[in-house]
Amino acid sequence: MNKLKRAGILATGSYVPDKVITNFDLEKMVDTTDEWISSRTGIKKRRVVEDDMATSDIATIAAKKAMESSGINPEEIDLIVVATVTPDMLFPSTACIVQKNIGAVNAAAFDLEAGCSGFVYALSVGKNFIETGMYKKVLVIGAEALSKIMDWTDRNTCVLFGDGAGAAILGEVDENEGILSTYLGANGASGECLKMPAGGSRMPASEQSINDRLHYIKMGGSEVFKFAVRVMGDSAKKSIEIAGLNEEDINYVVPHQANIRIIQASAKRLKMPMEKIYVNLHEYGNMSAASIPVALDEAYRKGNIKKGDNIVLVGFGAGLTWASSVIKWSI
Repeated sequence: MNKLKRAGILATGSYVPDKVITNFDLEKMVDTTDEWISSRTGIKKRRVVEDDMATSDIATIAAKKAMESSGINPEEIDLIVVATVTPDMLFPSTACIVQKNIGAVNAAAFDLEAGCSGFVYALSVGKNFIETGMYKKVLVIGAEALSKIMDWTDRNTCVLFGDGAGAAILGEVDENEGILSTYLGANGASGECLKMPAGGSRMPASEQSINDRLHYIKMGGSEVFKFAVRVMGDSAKKSIEIAGLNEEDINYVVPHQANIRIIQASAKRLKMPMEKIYVNLHEYGNMSAASIPVALDEAYRKGNIKKGDNIVLVGFGAGLTWASSVIKWSI
């Protein structure tokens, strides 16, 4: 029987749009204030794509940056997995559009939807394909154009979300490096508290659904907050345990960027100082599936993550879902 290979991250890349919407801009749009948003979420700004840009466009930019930094050619990519809740359209998949855009003619491609947990879910998928030997190079992308499904009259949601894309190329690494563990979970019974009600087979688009503003994000904030505070720390601990490590062995944590209070509560559960936790939500807000890969790329390029470090990725999202991973950094 062939020995399983060890999968790891060979390269990362990210992109956020140039257009910025600050809390002060939002003060002119809805009944809110910079102080209210900042004190409750930690968010100061968010990025928004231009009207003529879609999720595949920003995913393509992030993918090209990852390929440029690795020297990997498009023809070498065997599989593309795009994690998103804002696909260009229901079909074809955004991953297939990215495949065309980057010229990855040999790659299979599909989308994955797990909300803000999507990138780590996709990372787990790519890991398994590489470790079984089916594929050698897997491009994993988390990308969102959440501004396209945002109700800019709803102060409970429009202050939270932003657009962006992050990518990672997975491949085989030394057996003492790479992705040491992944842990995925879901609680569909609580899925109603974070959803976009219309536009699918349950509620196809209609004049009524448009008038009722059902094609936008709807969220029960307090329910999601309570879930997140509990599950972020617990999920991270579980993946650390699966990896055969202790919290003291972890050098750095890259969490989903949803709310500074959730991140601080998770740090406390892990007994980790905030200096070891990457935070960029003040600049970008919650980018859903893009949050973790954008933060990961930034943390690596700033020198916060170094070769040999044990890092934890952890997130939660619509579904409701959660996901975490421990990686011994190999770049």
